[in-house]
Amino acid sequence: MTSPDANIIIQLGREDKDIIVPSHFPCCCIGDSESLTISCKSEMIEKTQNQKHRILYPKEKYIVFYVDTVRGLNAKTKEIFQSNAVKQYKRLCVYGENGMTTVAEVLRRDGRFSSYLGDFTLSDNENRDSLTLCTQKVNDSLHQKTFKIQLDKRQSDGHLLENPSNGAQRKCGERSAAEIAQQRGTSVKTAMEKTDSQSDTEIYELLCQQFPDLRKWMESRFEGDSYQKELELRQQNFGKIQQSYNEVHRIRKMLKLGESVCKITVGDFSEGTGFVLFDRFILSNAHLFKEHVDEQKALEDGIEVCALFNYEDPQPKTKFCYFTAKKRFVDIDHKLDYAILELNPEGLKSNQQAAKFNVPGLLGKVGPLPENGEACIIGHPAGGVKKMDPTFVIEKKNRKQPIDSHLAPLKDNIFMVLSIQQTLKNQGIDNIMIGNKAENDVITYNTFMYHGASGSPVFDGLGRVVGLHTAGYTYGFQNHKKHVIEYAIPLLAIVESFVGNLKENRNNELLKRVREVAKANQWLKPLLGAEPADVEEAMDLD
Repeated sequence: MTSPDANIIIQLGREDKDIIVPSHFPCCCIGDSESLTISCKSEMIEKTQNQKHRILYPKEKYIVFYVDTVRGLNAKTKEIFQSNAVKQYKRLCVYGENGMTTVAEVLRRDGRFSSYLGDFTLSDNENRDSLTLCTQKVNDSLHQKTFKIQLDKRQSDGHLLENPSNGAQRKCGERSAAEIAQQRGTSVKTAMEKTDSQSDTEIYELLCQQFPDLRKWMESRFEGDSYQKELELRQQNFGKIQQSYNEVHRIRKMLKLGESVCKITVGDFSEGTGFVLFDRFILSNAHLFKEHVDEQKALEDGIEVCALFNYEDPQPKTKFCYFTAKKRFVDIDHKLDYAILELNPEGLKSNQQAAKFNVPGLLGKVGPLPENGEACIIGHPAGGVKKMDPTFVIEKKNRKQPIDSHLAPLKDNIFMVLSIQQTLKNQGIDNIMIGNKAENDVITYNTFMYHGASGSPVFDGLGRVVGLHTAGYTYGFQNHKKHVIEYAIPLLAIVESFVGNLKENRNNELLKRVREVAKANQWLKPLLGAEPADVEEAMDLD
C-alpha cells in the first residue's frame, strides 16, 4: 500500500461496514480473535497525530467506546467528521486513558472528527436520557458503549467554527476589526452549567475511588490528625471566599469594576484581555503583541489592535462597543510583560454605541499584593464572553502543593514524574518558589482563565486591582495541557515602571494626568514623586 497514513481506513471485526478504528489505536485493545481490514481512500480520513511523545499503557488503563456516525440532536446538518467516507460505516471506535483525559480531548486527538466541533454532549444509544458532557473525564461508565454526538440549540441555529481546511484561509487583515473582535471561543465552564452538580459527599467518594494513592500520599504528609485539621481549615477558608462572593453588594461591586475590562484582538494573530487604566489608556500583556512591535515601539504596518467592550452576552450585538488602538505604544515592557495603548476616541464607524460609551479606569483602585485570602479575575478566556472567576491566593509557602497534587497520581510512573518536573523546571517554576529570586514578584492562584485571559485584572477581596493576570505553568502536549498554577504581575510594579518611563521621557503632560487620577490612592503616592512643574523648575535651576 502506497497511500499515506492519513488516507487509510482500518475496519475492526468481520461485520460489514461496522466499526473503524484510528491508525494510532493501541494494539493491546484489539482482541486475539479480532480481524482488521485495511483499505485506502483518495481523500484524507484522519489528521495524523504526532506520536513521538506518546506513552503506551497496559490494556486496563484504556477506556474504549464508540461514536455513532448517525448524528444526534441538533447535529443532523453539521459536518462533524473530517471526511464523508467514515459515514459508510456504522461506528467510530475511540479510546482514552482512564481518568486522565476528557471526552473532548479524546475526540480532538482522534483526528477523524472536525477540529472545530466546539461544545457537544454524547447521548447513550441504549439510554437517551443519559448524557455525557464533553468536559467529563473518560471513565468506566463509557467503556464499550455507543453514543451519538449532539449539539446545543445555539450551535444548531448558527455554524460550527470555521474550518480552515474547508477552502483557503483568508489572509491576515482581510477581516474587519469588528469581525475579529466578535469571534467566540469555547467556554471551559459552559458544559458544567448545563447539569446539576453532585453533592460534596458524592464528589469526595468519586475522588477517593479514582485516586486512592493520592489520598494515601496526602495523609502520609501529616502526622496524627493534622491532615484532617488542615483539610477542614482549607474548606473553611474556601467556604468563606465563596460566601463573600455570593453577597450581592460584592457582586455588584465586581460587575461595576468589570465594566473596564475588554477583549483585545491583535489582527488575526492573537487575542487576550485588557482593561482601562485611565481615560482612553488600556493595559494588557506585552506578549500579546510579540513579533508585531517595531524598533520605534509601534505596531507593525498592517497590524490593527481592537478593544471590544460590553462583550458579556452574544446577543444583541448592538451592545458591543469597540475601538481601535493607536499605532504607537504609550509604554511597553517585555520584562514586566505589560503594554499600555491609547484608544482612538471615535471608535469604529459602524459602532453606534462608542460615542456614548464611558467606563471608569482602574488606576485609582490599584493596591498591594495580598499574601493570602480572596482574589477575583475578570476576563475573556478563549476569546469568549466576559467571565468572572472568584478564587483564592496561593501563599508563597504553599506554591509547591499544586505540583505535588499533579504528580501524586503518577508516582508509579517515574518517567512521567521526572518528565513533568523537568518541563515545569524549564518554564522557570522554581523561580516563584519560596527562597528564590522571583518569589515576591508575582501573586499565584488557580483559575479556569487560560488562553485569551492574559491581561485580565486580578482583584483582591476589597475590590482593589492588585495584579495583571499573565500566564501559568503547564505540562502536556499540544492541546492536552494540564495547568498547575497561574500567576499575575503586581500592578504597583507596573505603575512604578510606567511612571519612571514618563519621567525619563519628560512626558509631563501625561504624568500630570496620572497624578490627578491617582492622587487619592495611598499606595501610588510614593511612586509618583514630585509634580511635573516641580521637576521642570528643578531642571531650570540646574
